[in-house]
Amino acid sequence: MMVFEINKGVNKEIEFRGLKAQYVAYLAAGLVGLLILFAAAYIAGVPVYIIIPVVGILGFLLFTYVYKYSHKYGAHGLMKKMAFGRLPTAIVCRDRKVFTSLSK
Repeated sequence: MMVFEINKGVNKEIEFRGLKAQYVAYLAAGLVGLLILFAAAYIAGVPVYIIIPVVGILGFLLFTYVYKYSHKYGAHGLMKKMAFGRLPTAIVCRDRKVFTSLSK
């Protein structure tokens, strides 16, 4: 007799330590950006005792805002909010030629 394993998490969103879905990618991209910022500032000759607190504060703000948005909007809520913001407030049609050409 064949035994099939049931895959229970097929349609669940990714979650990592409380971060849901795309917020994991946002956090990873932000951390890579901070690493590049640190490297660029170090190569430019900025003193390390200035770079570390700045990168630390920016990292703290990154974690704070990503977790805040993850808990506030959920897995896909931020994308829905951004899409809703791009909707026009009104569609203005000053000519009926648009509607008469639809039947042709």
